[in-house]
Amino acid sequence: MLAWAKGGGWAERVPVRSGHLAPIPDEVSFETAATLPVAGLTALGVLALGGSLERSRVAITGAAGGVGRFAVQLAHDAAARVTAVVGSPEREKGLRELGADEVVVGLEPEGPAFDLILESAGGSSLAAALGRVSPDGTVVTFGNSSNEPTSFDARGFYRRGRPTMRGYFVTHELLEGRLGTAELAELAELVASGRLRVEIDLVVPWTEAASAVTALLERRVRGKAVLTVGSS
Repeated sequence: MLAWAKGGGWAERVPVRSGHLAPIPDEVSFETAATLPVAGLTALGVLALGGSLERSRVAITGAAGGVGRFAVQLAHDAAARVTAVVGSPEREKGLRELGADEVVVGLEPEGPAFDLILESAGGSSLAAALGRVSPDGTVVTFGNSSNEPTSFDARGFYRRGRPTMRGYFVTHELLEGRLGTAELAELAELVASGRLRVEIDLVVPWTEAASAVTALLERRVRGKAVLTVGSS
């Protein structure tokens, strides 16, 4: 079974709610399934806040990360025009193959407007997003990898029309019952059908969790890192 657990994700055993479980299709490995609950549900949830994405212009900051790579594919699958935003040229690799129509380094404060912006960098990147959202568009903030505060011109934001800024925390959505078995099963079926690719860049035993965390913090992981317990 595939599950989301509230903590204890590195343990050999952990209790989970029945509403946070979904079957793993035969075509999907345990390692692949393990990448879906947090990153996959986050990508699915933040994109849903944009409504119908067909022909929409969608920007995704942190596109080279786990959530970003899922979001690029899901937005492309929904017929959006996708701009993937990365922190450096080295992080661009593979994003066009996943469905990005455009890859840019950093989100500049000036440029074409986006109908939906998924923002996880915070700081100046979030400020730029608030200046690039379309008059009726939405900015969804769900991370702050820069660890910087954000300053922005509120008047410039509200005078654009009726844009929206939303916050998103996948744990809250799960505990409130707005996500669960149906969404986990949807992600697993998308992987099984080949419509969603899972890119695992690092697989290590759970006893070496510290090395995986270090690699993630140093931005040496493209896609997902997976810890295994026992034989795989």
